[in-house]
Amino acid sequence: MSSVLQTDERSAKDINDKGFDGNQRAELYAQLKQREHVWWQARQQLTLLKERQMFWFGDNSFMMWLLWQLVSYVIVAMVLMLLSKLLDISLPLWQYIGLFAIQTLIFIGMLYFKGRFANHLQSKINQADVLREELLNEMTILAADSLYRDVHAKAPISLRQIYEYYDGKFRLASLQRLLQKEVEAGRLILGQQQLKAQTLPLELADDELKENASEIIYKSVL
Repeated sequence: MSSVLQTDERSAKDINDKGFDGNQRAELYAQLKQREHVWWQARQQLTLLKERQMFWFGDNSFMMWLLWQLVSYVIVAMVLMLLSKLLDISLPLWQYIGLFAIQTLIFIGMLYFKGRFANHLQSKINQADVLREELLNEMTILAADSLYRDVHAKAPISLRQIYEYYDGKFRLASLQRLLQKEVEAGRLILGQQQLKAQTLPLELADDELKENASEIIYKSVL
């Protein structure tokens, strides 16, 4: 994971200590865009893992496991019937019973190790969450000498105007999350109450922001 967080030529942690010309600022924006792309993927992966956790280990997960076990019985039975017709063979009843008994034992074993599966999935969720936060911190460092400077220079400015200023190269949800960092730091203030977009999955957040981006106004206090 750490390799994802490295820039091509310099560490993002060293950026704030240097001055930049036009070419270097262009490089900063390229690095910020690259981080945003990886951050977006990390957020999607985190959402997918949480959905998987809810599906397999949520409050009604035991019923879901039973349902899938019943489905597996049906699938195996259909496959056996199909093979019997295609190969013109007939399996004795005890072999069918033995096969379903093996399936049941496997199911019981999976239930026994369910806690371990849940812990393993939780570990992957924690790792994905750490990666997401690390990428967001990297983006914040890069934005300090690029995005934030432009926003403070042009404030008051709406989220829609910022999006259009960068020719749509950054997603609205990404811009909103980065600018929220400046709001939390007290260097930007919002002209109106912030939307709940950052609590939504990124695709839904982006859709909501497209409808309301013009109403989200950022004002600088610097």
